[in-house]
Parts: sequence; structure tokens; C-alpha cells
Amino acid sequence: MTKDLREFLTQIKKTKDLMVIKKKVSSKYEIAALTAHAEGGKALLFENIKESKFRLVSNLVGTRDRFSLAVGAKKDIHEPIIKAIKNASKPKTTTSGKFFENSATDLSILPIVTHFAKESGPFITSSIVYSKNPELRAQNSSFHRLMPIDKKHFSIRMVEGRHLHRNFVSAKEHGEDLKVAIAVGVHPAISIAGAYQADWGKDELEIANSLLSKKLTLVKCPFSKMHVPSGTEIVMEGKILKDKTHKEWMVEMLKTYDQPRKQPVFELEKMYFRNNPIFHDILSGYGEHHLLMGMPIESKLNGVLKKKFPQTRQIAMSNGGSNWLHAVVQISKTKTTNVKKIIKQVFESHRSLKMVTVVDDDIDPSSAEQVEYAMATRFQADKDLVLIKNVRGSSLDPSSDQKNLKTAKLGIDATRPLNRRKEGFELADIPKINKISLKDYL
Repeated sequence: MTKDLREFLTQIKKTKDLMVIKKKVSSKYEIAALTAHAEGGKALLFENIKESKFRLVSNLVGTRDRFSLAVGAKKDIHEPIIKAIKNASKPKTTTSGKFFENSATDLSILPIVTHFAKESGPFITSSIVYSKNPELRAQNSSFHRLMPIDKKHFSIRMVEGRHLHRNFVSAKEHGEDLKVAIAVGVHPAISIAGAYQADWGKDELEIANSLLSKKLTLVKCPFSKMHVPSGTEIVMEGKILKDKTHKEWMVEMLKTYDQPRKQPVFELEKMYFRNNPIFHDILSGYGEHHLLMGMPIESKLNGVLKKKFPQTRQIAMSNGGSNWLHAVVQISKTKTTNVKKIIKQVFESHRSLKMVTVVDDDIDPSSAEQVEYAMATRFQADKDLVLIKNVRGSSLDPSSDQKNLKTAKLGIDATRPLNRRKEGFELADIPKINKISLKDYL
């Protein structure tokens, strides 16, 4: 039996981590507001949506605990992801997809959520696009937000240079539209793999299959010929038109409005969906969005840094940096450790990073208070600062040169200087503190 969204919902229902909402709600702002209130808490399953007969789930992997459950992590949340990337395996195929139970040619039946006041419209935020390069023939998976234009067309957000855009440009150069399949409503391990930026020519579904203990099965779609997970809730087949664009703008993971952009247009051929289907919505700029985008990068950085610098203990993408722009590296420093080399490697491994802070192993890299304490007591700006000017950065950062995608990057060595008195930096300890409780004395 293939792994799918419904199996994961059953898991989190047993752990009482799923809240089922039966009261009628609107897809215009109301679902977004309720999801925002659930930040850091339970997943929400809406069963009665005013504008659609579909059900909707949000905040699905909005906590590290549910993220860990999705990838089968026991202790180290990064271990199964690093292992799956290294040991990616091809999924089995089948001829029967559950989503073939129903079909339609009208996109307006979907419960597409309007999230924010000044966005250009409602957006599908969980859509995974499957495409192939006309020459390479390898299939690619990637997240792309879709804004409805009418009952058959979406604008589709693509970042220039990323894999879907490369496939689109290649098809366009051959005078062709790009045939694609789009999945909404999959097991979160498939979403996590889809959010990972695998090497060119690598299929992210093979990473997903490894995460799911090789229990993922794929079905070949009739129009696009793409292979999609057989347990997907909703599949849309069609083509990205080579010669049409539509203007849109949206809220990005920093919770800021992106600038208006003319984006390519997707044209629907046919939509398929399961009985009593479940639509997945991701609230931009909130916990689930941050974890889906940031955690695969965090896993990648942990894998790269621990291999190149054995003194690395862990790396955390900070919440304050939206799990994308700032990273904190925890190390066990020795006399031979070159902290500035570590900082340089982190920047090279994730181009969007804007700030990297390196701390000692007595500092929790996920605690903003402890990291600031390390900066206050172990950092000297004239010696421990790395400043890199006019380099490629994140297109999401509104303070950067948006036209040329140039930014400045900051590295901070907030580790203890080893040529100073060790006791001066040692954190004081109270013996037996963990064995004594105040309530026992009341």
C-alpha cells in the first residue's frame, strides 16, 4: 500500500495533533486567519468550506514534531533526510491511481484560499509541479504557486534558473509548450522531497521514496506522461504556454509582498481527484512554509559541514531569519579550527544566506537568546567579522538589489578565543539543580 496524505492524517489524529473543524468556513481570509492562529500548534482539517465541496488541511507539518514524524526521524531530524538524499531509490509504478476516481475541466471547484489583503488573488500554495527537460528526459519535482485566471488557466510562479524554468525555456526554444502534471495533497514526505533542490537531472521522487521506506508508487499520467504519486488527492494535467504571461504578486516566506511580475500561464487539460478529496493549503510566511523550505536546506548544510569540518556539531536555520536567510553553526572549537573557512563554506552551500553566526558547543544554536549572549561575550567586531559585498543573494530579501539580485553578507565568529583565560567564558553551573524542584519545598 502506497503512503499518502490520508495515512499521515490518521497518524496525527491518533496523537491528537489534528483538529477537525466542522463549522462552515470561507476560503477568503477565514481559513488563513484560523491557520495563523494555529501557528506552532495542531494541524487543521476543514470539512465544510463555503465555496467548495472539497475538504482542506492546513498547518500539516507546521511543527518540528510533525515534520520529524513525516520523515520517520527518531532522534536526529536531519539523519533520515541526509540518508534519503544519499540513498535515493526509484519508486515502483502502477497503472491504478486513486485520483482517477473523478475528473473535471473546471478549476473553480477547488477551495483555493485568499490569504492576504494585498495579494493579487487567491493562490494554490502546496502545488508540486512535475516536468521533464525535452533533451535530458529526467523528471523534476518542485513547488510553484498558482493563481487562478479563469476556469482553465493559472499564472505559475517560476524562479529564473531553477529547474522548472530551465525545462520551460528549453521547451520554448524548441517551439513547444511544456507539458506538466501538478499534484496537490500528498504525503508530507513527498512535499519535503519536492522542496529540496536536488542536483540537476536528479528526481526528487526518488528521495521521497527513500524517506517512505520504498513504499511510494507512481502512476503515469495520460496527457503529460509525467509520473505522479498514486495516492495524490488532486492531479492537474496541462501545459505551460510558451507565449503567454500574466501579472501577479504574492506574499513570500518573509511575510512581505513580492513585487509584481509577469509569469507564464498554465492551461488545464484535465483535473483528476479522489472521492471526498482533501486540498492542502500552506500559509505563506508561517511555520509550515518555513519548515518545508528551510529544513531540507538545514539537513543539506548539516551533511556538508559535518563531512568537511568534523568539529561541526549542528546547524540551525534561525526562526528570525525565516529559516532561510540566517544560519547558526555550533562547533567544538580547537586550536586548528578556522572559523572563517566554515563561514565561507556555509555561504557557498546555500546561496540565499545573508548571515552566518558560529558559536561554541555550550550554546544552543536554536536559541536566539543564547546566540545573542555568545555575541555579547565572545565576539569582537574588529577581529571576528566577515563582510562580503556585492554578491548573489536571495530574491526574497526586500533590502537587497532586487534588479541584479546582489546583496552583502555577514559572518560572525561568536566563539571563545582560545588564547584567553578559559574560566572567563565558562558558564557557571549549580550542582544538583536538575534534581531539585521548587514545588517540593512548598
